[in-house]
Amino acid sequence: MIAGAILFSATSCGDDFLSVNSSTQPEVGGPVTMKTLNQHLASAYQILLLDNYANGNYNSYILMGDLRSDDLYKGGGEANDQGALYFLSQFKNTPTDVPQGWWSIYYTGLTRCNELIEACSNVIGVTPETVATTLAEAHTLRALYMHQLWKMWGNVPYYEVSVLPKPYLAKQLKADEVYTEIMEDLDFALEGEKLRKVADESTFGRVTKPMAQMLRARTVMYQKDQTRYNQVLADMVEIIDNPAYGLMDDLEEVFLASGEFCKESLFETNQKADGKTWSESWIGFGTNLPAFVSPNGLSDPNDIFLAGWGFAPVRTEAYNIYSADDKRRDATINDFRTGKYTKRFQDTGLFIRKYAARKGYNDVKAGDADLNFDNNLRLFRLPEAYLNAAELLVGGATAPGAGTAQEYLDFVRRRAFGDKFDQNKVTATLDNIKKERRLEFMGEGLRYWDLVRWGDAPTVLTENIPAFSSERTWTAEKSKYLPIPQSEIDRTKNTDFELQQNPY
Repeated sequence: MIAGAILFSATSCGDDFLSVNSSTQPEVGGPVTMKTLNQHLASAYQILLLDNYANGNYNSYILMGDLRSDDLYKGGGEANDQGALYFLSQFKNTPTDVPQGWWSIYYTGLTRCNELIEACSNVIGVTPETVATTLAEAHTLRALYMHQLWKMWGNVPYYEVSVLPKPYLAKQLKADEVYTEIMEDLDFALEGEKLRKVADESTFGRVTKPMAQMLRARTVMYQKDQTRYNQVLADMVEIIDNPAYGLMDDLEEVFLASGEFCKESLFETNQKADGKTWSESWIGFGTNLPAFVSPNGLSDPNDIFLAGWGFAPVRTEAYNIYSADDKRRDATINDFRTGKYTKRFQDTGLFIRKYAARKGYNDVKAGDADLNFDNNLRLFRLPEAYLNAAELLVGGATAPGAGTAQEYLDFVRRRAFGDKFDQNKVTATLDNIKKERRLEFMGEGLRYWDLVRWGDAPTVLTENIPAFSSERTWTAEKSKYLPIPQSEIDRTKNTDFELQQNPY
């Protein structure tokens, strides 16, 4: 089911970009002024603010990648507390209990991007340069939303119109066909210089060329499309060589409010502590993720962190992979094993620090506090460009001006180890690059997808741990793609568009 658009105006900068402007939907197909174009644009971007409570489901982008990995457990009150997420973590979802917030939110995003693209063909009084940039942003966002659906379900419907003809259904494509559509959007967006190379205060939260390049690299590397490896390596080199970007001195800084849109950020959502309510999940600007992943009943003696719901505890084994010299451990994970909090299901005493609930981050003007933290979600960071480049180089890719895999790996590790880097230097092998991605991006939703694309999921994710109620087996046939929600299957029965269910 596709929810109706809630419209916003794009203004000059920062959080104001998605400030509520109107509850009236712009006319599709009519003349489009700059004001109306901005409403369509902001409506397409708004999807980025909704995935943590999509359609009343706790289906955060970050969690959906991590709960199935070897870094986190599901946690919460018990196995059946958000049971769909527990089944997700165990690779045991069925069509009636699959987390379907993603389906609703990203198909809404697809429709809004189509509306924006159509609006660009009907503009009046808008410069060609603005139209070109807006189109590039729209195609990139459409690629992002389809990328999410493609990774989750693989074989999904796709359409490029704002209003489908009766019976209002679209043809289901095979996963490889969806990949082709995503790449066509990204190639269009990256052709020429339509996208800005770096955002400034007037465009924070907007698509840039580096963001589109990073999305193209993720898509190509997940598909294992070797014909594109040289191209995406060249993309990574261009990002790395852009003087506007650089690593922050401390990983901790990146995830604080003061680190939003820092020089290390290639793309992040633009959350705001305002608007979301329990009764309406299609409005507002905040994120629920910090409350979701913080310990229940926490009493923090340092008066920094707030109590949450106790979901997504970090596995002890994941904590232990960090060297004592690696400063990322304490920037990534809060160790509350000796602290005062209420232990819940699958408790380890370890919780993600990057998105932990902090005091002062959910001072809401309107809405419910636990749904409205203003932590931006960091979707693409510069270290990923370095580690992508290192991985591609080790795999034999080439690009003009590229450094060595060792140089790129060392660059990421120097911040992690500081003056102890020399004692902790490792050779740039594929195994070491894989481990580095886990260390650098733990808690950011990348680990599961990496294990799948590397072919490591069957061995790493198959386990039997009775003490933590985790008995699971990963197979490519039944675990790579989720079952399509039964409600969507039912809607298409006895039509020419009947959806074929994924194995489960």
